[in-house]
Amino acid sequence: MQAFTDTGAVGHYIDGQRTFGTGKQTQDIFNPATGKVARSLHIADTTDVETAIQAAKCAFPQWASTPPLRRARVMFRFLQLIQEHTNELAAMIVAEHGKVFSDAVGELARGIEIIEFACGIPQLLKGDYTEQVANGLDNWTVRQPLGVVAGITPFNFPAMVPCWMFPVALATGNCFILKPSPHDPSVSLRLAELLQEAGLPDGVFNVVQGNKEAVDTLLTHPDVAAISFVGSTPIAQSIYETGARHGKRVQALGGAKNHMVVLPDADMEHAANALIGSAFGAAGERCMAVSVAVLVGNAAEALLPVLTRRVKELKIAHGMDDQAEMGPVISQDALKRIQDYIAVGEQEGATLVVDGRQVDMPDEYQDGFFLGGSIFDHVKPTMRIYQEEIFGPVLACVRAQDIDEALHIINEHPFGNGVACFTRDGHTAREFGHRVQVGMVGINVPVPVPAAWHGFGGWKNSLFGDMHVYGEEGVRFYTRQKSIMQSWPKESGKGAEFHFPSN
Repeated sequence: MQAFTDTGAVGHYIDGQRTFGTGKQTQDIFNPATGKVARSLHIADTTDVETAIQAAKCAFPQWASTPPLRRARVMFRFLQLIQEHTNELAAMIVAEHGKVFSDAVGELARGIEIIEFACGIPQLLKGDYTEQVANGLDNWTVRQPLGVVAGITPFNFPAMVPCWMFPVALATGNCFILKPSPHDPSVSLRLAELLQEAGLPDGVFNVVQGNKEAVDTLLTHPDVAAISFVGSTPIAQSIYETGARHGKRVQALGGAKNHMVVLPDADMEHAANALIGSAFGAAGERCMAVSVAVLVGNAAEALLPVLTRRVKELKIAHGMDDQAEMGPVISQDALKRIQDYIAVGEQEGATLVVDGRQVDMPDEYQDGFFLGGSIFDHVKPTMRIYQEEIFGPVLACVRAQDIDEALHIINEHPFGNGVACFTRDGHTAREFGHRVQVGMVGINVPVPVPAAWHGFGGWKNSLFGDMHVYGEEGVRFYTRQKSIMQSWPKESGKGAEFHFPSN
């Protein structure tokens, strides 16, 4: 595997070509492992976003009328290209996000699953047909694309989260505008080039790099029909409310505080390994990361010694290091925020079992944004480190007497994204899955991200909007139903009928 070393400026991809646009503002892109500026990013102004919207609007009629099977063939070719360029794309992610190379490859693998699903979307675009709903009258439904749609995606999965959106949107006949995170934007441009190589017409997929100005333009522009968003809850709620107020269809995925319940009968070695991977993988910067362990009964006495040892042994290194288990966090601001949360936890009276704030790194990475894993025990549900999303490698352990108390703790939390339960008891597991008020549930599965055809989304303050991303709900989100009734009478009618039509 070869590291990504491009030091050039990063711009947009509009109407089939790279461009720096008309915006005058630039922003530094950092390598999180070294803490140094790696390249610069051109920020789109309103004119740049409007240019992308216009390109997509012009491309839409032809793309929407392209037979679904031909659109699927483009996705098949794109799938092949993504597979061929996986290592290249993963190295880009490591360079700008910081996650370890194997995790970046895994991110792309999950994105590929959505592309594979999109290749089969012609099957899901079939309508329903009813002959003879009344004498000489037939009725059928079709699903048609919305038009220009947009995705606003976070830094933590710069390839996978966009793949939750644009393959489904494109396969259903829409034109797409991606606004990625300014922290790790390079992979979005490479995806655009691979789509073009796969045969996607110019203007059907566009990328604009930007900030609030770009987002506001997408949210308020009359030619944008729908918005997909993944990010923090306050912004998700704002995106949903603003987009809906401007007549757009919106799916906005917000924050999380994912719990993992460990019962005394669980396999503690298995549970510890699951917690390590899910809490500290990608430095905890995952919307599905387990950030709370709910330890039931005497599970804490069995689990915490194993967990503590494993966290202290974590191999923290540059993401391209073959031995690395955890890389840096995304930015200096994120590093400080997480360190501040650890201090808050101490002030609130939680027991800091492992303190990850001090990490010894080689000279080359002394200025990188590195943290070790941290574990708090005896965390109370009233504490900030329990209530708020830290989005970093910090695990809060909460004690519960029994499964009923564990369920109460989880169901009272304002987030409802993901949850897991580790047990050997089938009845308890079934009851847990039935009663827990969370959108995605894992039984002995720590990160229950649904398969490509099932759809991803939480409950409560973790999702704003009615439909989850990808899967069949994604197809419904990016299309609208049209009902057609048809009659071919043999002879002229007997005159106007003024009653309400019925059978």
